[in-house]
Amino acid sequence: LLDSVAGVEPQSETVWRQADRYKVPRMIFSNKMDRVGANFTRCVEMIRDRLSKQALPIQLPVGSGELFTGHIDIIERKQYIFDDETLGVSFEVRDVPDEYKEAVEVARHALIDMVVEHDETLLEKYLAGAELTNAEIRHAVREATCKLKFVPILCGASFKNKGVQALLDAVIDFLPAPTDVPPMQ
Repeated sequence: LLDSVAGVEPQSETVWRQADRYKVPRMIFSNKMDRVGANFTRCVEMIRDRLSKQALPIQLPVGSGELFTGHIDIIERKQYIFDDETLGVSFEVRDVPDEYKEAVEVARHALIDMVVEHDETLLEKYLAGAELTNAEIRHAVREATCKLKFVPILCGASFKNKGVQALLDAVIDFLPAPTDVPPMQ
């Protein structure tokens, strides 16, 4: 959990090193996107510089600061706009607006490039030029995350419950179940 304004802080680096030591699969939630000065791009750069080169966003924010209204799911290519009246409990799913389409495709391509190299079948399919399904991409993200080869980055504003549902879904989709990991030594 990182602050979108402050980015990676020294305490985050300490916790990260400990997670590396104990081989804990993880994901990052860039929180407080609704605060003045929130900068998701800078936060991602700090993550890749200080924590892991294998971290990439699976979501892009729609706006920042007071203009933060939702996020775009890079895998699904869908925009989620949160309702302020219900404090983010309700949301509307839309197609990606034209001004975000290029950024989504660039991010999706980078994501696929990174995760398919950990699944031989998908790598062959991808290199053959075939379009991967969303389920195949999700499977590749999960495999790479569980093998500690990839770290998904999500964004939101937990105080206003924006993006929390997607975070919980991502925990289920991408992190290992207790039966998937060996017991702690």
